[in-house]
Amino acid sequence: MPKPRLFEPVTVGDLTLANRIVIAPMCQYSAEDGQMTDWHTIHLGQLALSGAGLLTIEATAVLPEGRISYADVGLWDDATEAAMARTLAAVRRHSPMPIAIQLAHAGRKASTARPWDGGKQIAPDAANGWQTVAPSALAHGEDENPPVELDRAELERIRDAFADAAKRAARLGLDAVQIHAAHGYLLHQFLSPISNRRTDDYGGSLENRMRFPLEVFDAVRAAFPADRPVSVRVSGSDWIEGGWDEAQTIAFAKALEARGAAAIHVSSGGLDPAQAIPVGPNYQVPLARAVRQAVSIPVVAVGLITQAQQAEAIVATGDADLVAVARAMLYDPHWPWHVAAELGAQVSAPSQYLRSQPRQYRDLLQPYA
Repeated sequence: MPKPRLFEPVTVGDLTLANRIVIAPMCQYSAEDGQMTDWHTIHLGQLALSGAGLLTIEATAVLPEGRISYADVGLWDDATEAAMARTLAAVRRHSPMPIAIQLAHAGRKASTARPWDGGKQIAPDAANGWQTVAPSALAHGEDENPPVELDRAELERIRDAFADAAKRAARLGLDAVQIHAAHGYLLHQFLSPISNRRTDDYGGSLENRMRFPLEVFDAVRAAFPADRPVSVRVSGSDWIEGGWDEAQTIAFAKALEARGAAAIHVSSGGLDPAQAIPVGPNYQVPLARAVRQAVSIPVVAVGLITQAQQAEAIVATGDADLVAVARAMLYDPHWPWHVAAELGAQVSAPSQYLRSQPRQYRDLLQPYA
C-alpha cells in the first residue's frame, strides 16, 4: 500500500517536517503582561505530543499595543522572552516536534476583551484598553474607537519591533517564523484598499499597499538565521467587493517568494464586519490552489479541515503542500494519530503512550527517534 501523501516528509526552506500536518497558531488569551503562563506549557505540551509535523505558537505581539487583547502573548522584551523560554524548555524536554512562532501586530483590531468576556473593543481610557493604530484612521466596526494613523517614524518602530522579536525567536531556538499578514490585523490592513486610504508611498496602488508588509518581511528575514524558514500567513480574500482578493494575493505571494519567503499560508477574511464568507469544508482551498499554481514554494491550506480523506485529498491533488489544523486539533489533540490510522500511515509518539495503540493498528505509533 503506498504511503499517504499527507504523511510524506516535506521541506520548507531548510527545515524538513516528518509529515504535512501543521498545527495552526491559536490564541489562548491567557498571558500575563505578554508573558506565557503555566497554561501555555500545558496547551503547547499536549499539542507537541500529537504527531503533527509542525507546531505553531499563537499570534505573538511584537509590541504591547500590538496585542489583540490584554491577555495576549508577546515577545517584545526580556521578561516575555524569559517566560517563553520556560515554556519551550518544558515542551522540548518531551517532544522533538519542530516549533514555529507567528509574529503579529493587531493594528486597529487591538485592545479587545477576551472572547469569553464578549470580545468587544475596550476604550483607550478604560482598564485593559489602549489607543489603537492603523494605516488610516478608520475603525474596524462602527461602534469602535478610531485608530490613529501611523506616521513614518511609527512605521519604522513597528518594523524594527518585528525584527527584534525575530532575533528573540532565534535566541529561543525556534525553528521557523511566520509573519501574520492575515485576518484583518495590521499588515493585512495595509494590504487592503478597504482599510488603507493613505495618500503617501504606503497607500493607493497595489505596489504601495504591499510596501510596508514587504519591508517587515525583509526586516524579519534579515534578523532571523538564514538556515531557518520565514513564512507568511495571508488572507486570500476580504470577501467584500472592492477589497483584497485572489489576484492581489497572488501578486503579494510572488513578491514574497522573490524576497526569500519559505512558504505561504493561505487563510481569508477578518478585515471588515461586512464580509460574506461562504463557510464550509474546504472553503479556503481554492484560494490556496490559486497561490500554489503561481509560486514554487510550499503553500499551506487551512479552514474546516477535519477529516482524514479530506486532508489527504488536498495534498494528494496538489491543491496545497501542507494542511493546517486548528480547532479540530483542540477538540482532538491526537488528531494526527487518528488520521494516520485511517490512512494506513505511522506517526511518532512518546514511549509513555505506545501502549495506547489499538491492536488493529500494530505499527501506527512509533517511538521518537
